[in-house]
Amino acid sequence: MHIVIRKFKPSDHEAVSTIFQDGIQEHIWPTFTRAMSQPLHVFITLCFFTMGYVLGGESILLSLTAGGSWIGLLFYCCYEFYAGFVRLKLRTDMRDITGYFLSDPDDCFWVAEAEVNGRPQVMGMVAVKAKKDGSGQKIGELFRMIVSSACRRMGLGSRLCKTAEDFCKDQGFAKIVLATSSTQTSAVALYIKMGYTHVQTDTESEVSSWMMRMIRVTILKMEKIL
Repeated sequence: MHIVIRKFKPSDHEAVSTIFQDGIQEHIWPTFTRAMSQPLHVFITLCFFTMGYVLGGESILLSLTAGGSWIGLLFYCCYEFYAGFVRLKLRTDMRDITGYFLSDPDDCFWVAEAEVNGRPQVMGMVAVKAKKDGSGQKIGELFRMIVSSACRRMGLGSRLCKTAEDFCKDQGFAKIVLATSSTQTSAVALYIKMGYTHVQTDTESEVSSWMMRMIRVTILKMEKIL
């Protein structure tokens, strides 16, 4: 499959939004499965089933209701962590990609385009925003690094990262920084392969801190010196 990486055009907006939403929300079920398998959560689940059975007069229905309510809450937290992020970004920077990512020469947004059944189709994206670190150095922050599920394991993620890195070098940035969730293991592995190092772990995001603790997700801050 021949893939061309080029700057975003307004006509790409619908396809980019779809890939963004699908690429982020695909992590809901793996995160839920991982959270449910935690020993503490297994113990709590069994406790809810047992309490519902005992307090409900040995009612299997109440046992299932109590346990199911806990499981439902855990799934809601996983869902809201990713779906809530998507809703927020589709209302903000992803709503006006040209204005947010292409109005400054130090920023950029790229898409990866391939020809599928004779028609061009967006298969991935990545963006860079310029900022300054604590010492006043100009650095680039990597955003919206997503590859369509139809085009993975073909080296496209590496190509998108390299495109962003070359741009940052040309702009004279001192380094590239990014943030990703701990459950996005494939993305983390790609960044490490591309030379990024893990520099910080955060437990704060757009969702409540108690949700973060529930789903056992942390935010990994990574960087690469140019």
